[in-house]
Amino acid sequence: MSEHQVFEQSIQINAPATVVDNCIADRDLMHRWLNPVLRCEPVGEWSTDIGSRSRFVIQIPLLQPTLESIVVERKPGLIVWGFEGFFTGRDRWECLPVAQGTRLLNRFEFEIPNPLIRWGFNTFAAAWTQEDMKAQLQRLKLVAQEQF
Repeated sequence: MSEHQVFEQSIQINAPATVVDNCIADRDLMHRWLNPVLRCEPVGEWSTDIGSRSRFVIQIPLLQPTLESIVVERKPGLIVWGFEGFFTGRDRWECLPVAQGTRLLNRFEFEIPNPLIRWGFNTFAAAWTQEDMKAQLQRLKLVAQEQF
């Protein structure tokens, strides 16, 4: 049985929700804040419309584990990628307008079906992943505030 996990982070960004949303949806801007070891490749043309597909490739020499993803929910200020592979779950990005700009919520909800991979992730990568999510949000904040 898989263990359901949720990592959730949020950050205050001094830019409108439309600007923050664009930083998530625009692939060039995304690569400015995404972890440098991750590469996002479209399957077909790049889009964040529902049903659009992409691959997130972890650039580890020789291995390059890949998550296949599909946009499962999309509206202004909200993008949810569903994915399957060594992780199965959803990555939710929600822009919540507040008085001083936007509160961006990132919720990474997943299961790791393979017990050996789950053990390895929980032992070696879970804490790093949560720290990386915080670092990504800080980078995204800077990119969004530069755009505004």
